[in-house]
Amino acid sequence: MRIARPLALLSLLVPAGLSAQMATNAPAAPATPVITWPTLPLKYAAKATHPDITAEDLMSRLYIYADDSMQGREAGQLGNFKATTYIAAEAKRMGLVPAGDSGTYFQMVPYKQRVFDTTSTITVSGSTLKAPADFLVLGGDAGQISAPVIYGGDLNDANRADLDSNAVKGKIVLFTAKGGMNFRQARRAPRVKGAVAAVIAGLDDFPPQFLTFFSRPRGFLDYHPSGAPAVLPNVFITKAAATKFFTTPIDQLTVGAVGGDATIGIKYVVTPMPYAARNVIGIVPGSDPKLKGEYVAVGGHNDHIGMTNHPVDHDSMRIFLRVVRPEGAEQNGKPATGPEQAEVDSILAAYRKDHPGSARLDSISNGADDDGTGTVSVLEIAERISSLKVKPKRSIIFVWHVGEEKGLLGSQYFTDFPTVPRDSIVAQLNIDMVGRGDATDETGRACKIEANSNPPHCDAAANFDETSTPLHGNPNYVQLIGSRRLSTELGNLIEKVNTDDKHGLAFDYSEDTNGHPTNIYCRSDHYEYARYGIPITFFTTGGHADYHQVTDEPQEIDYTHMARIDNLIEDIAVHVANLDHRVVVDHPKPDPFGGCQQ
Repeated sequence: MRIARPLALLSLLVPAGLSAQMATNAPAAPATPVITWPTLPLKYAAKATHPDITAEDLMSRLYIYADDSMQGREAGQLGNFKATTYIAAEAKRMGLVPAGDSGTYFQMVPYKQRVFDTTSTITVSGSTLKAPADFLVLGGDAGQISAPVIYGGDLNDANRADLDSNAVKGKIVLFTAKGGMNFRQARRAPRVKGAVAAVIAGLDDFPPQFLTFFSRPRGFLDYHPSGAPAVLPNVFITKAAATKFFTTPIDQLTVGAVGGDATIGIKYVVTPMPYAARNVIGIVPGSDPKLKGEYVAVGGHNDHIGMTNHPVDHDSMRIFLRVVRPEGAEQNGKPATGPEQAEVDSILAAYRKDHPGSARLDSISNGADDDGTGTVSVLEIAERISSLKVKPKRSIIFVWHVGEEKGLLGSQYFTDFPTVPRDSIVAQLNIDMVGRGDATDETGRACKIEANSNPPHCDAAANFDETSTPLHGNPNYVQLIGSRRLSTELGNLIEKVNTDDKHGLAFDYSEDTNGHPTNIYCRSDHYEYARYGIPITFFTTGGHADYHQVTDEPQEIDYTHMARIDNLIEDIAVHVANLDHRVVVDHPKPDPFGGCQQ
């Protein structure tokens, strides 16, 4: 699952009927952190897999897929290329029908990298501003923008008035940041609907070492789908450069003040990635001649975050995360308190005493849970369904998406350019991080529900931090996200299959609440289907201390628990495929290019 990024404009509602489930199914946290050590080996010799979905098969697959040799499977790099080659070979062995480009299992995704070209310029009031001395750019399409400038106010002013959308339409909006700007503000620079660019006067506030952030190569999808708006740039300028945009001194400007015209010319140097980024796609054709042209999509993402240049001691990091950052990368930057550091040191000393000579440096983010578990789960489900003597009535399309960690790039590309008719996809079941979820895992946090909200909504005024209530798993644990956001019927069917077919899993809907700060609904591949009105459900066992860390390795996975979840998902896929009708969409379809906010 990808790290959160701010998106806006779209709000989809959870039906009121989920309120009681959210309240009763949220697991409580243990009183103190529990440190356990895996009993599974660091290496495991894979065995041949079988048609049934089993813990043994999943273990054999995941030890291959999350091995150090895959180098963290970063999109566009050798490790991911090797990983997608493995998936395609397995799809061929199972007899899946290729559904990629030109009769292959691969859909090539135009993922490239670019670097901001410092020959870019801004012209305003007869002056030419030059990069990097006067300005730098974070994101946005290449090209030239000429428009009037309007003052949007100060980003550090809590009482800043909102600009009228008609006033900013077609204009460049300039913001100040009196009192300084930090990295978080830079990444969350405002997007004003209708504006053609945002300019922020705060470049002086960044330390010199931070400025290299703007010059790093960045991956992007080199295409522009029909109907999608341009990706607007965020331009960071010096305070001295900001004075060129208005005749009135900056300190005397009021929100809405109009300045002169400016021309922003943005250029990039674009290069290909070292290795092709590829979705892997295969189909089990349906058995009903009338329904086989419709598809139930089952997917996971085939990439992870690669390797770090700064190796760490694996055992020390593992203990540190469980004591200090039990939600892994969700708590990046959280320092240890004095007592926490003392606890880390004590546990590590005891472990070293019992395991002399066991220390190892680690620089590979193996991504066993994220999303090795989803990838191998889709393989197991595909092997099971392809082995059925009587296939489901509708076809099942299996898609292993690339670039989820880069911003849902592979699923975005597949849904913009599907290899089957988009309207023929009746539902999508997304599997991302399904290998954990026990009582020692902090799977997320419960938000405070806004009083009298129906359907329930997180209270935006309440703080959501380390003082909020952590969620923890249990032997039957699984989180569901989005199961009723477009189709009440799909959510109800999932509950019914779980009960009637005696899977016995306990669904936690806590993080599916509207307005939840972690915004999980928008952070994995299912959303790219949902934006086109395709009903989805996201299955996950949630977060944990190893999320996006080098400690996310195959020996940490609960394969028995994962097999139970995968058997449920396979059962659901077959039920949806055998319905005598498409699952009913009874909630509004979103704007596919409108952004996402849970």
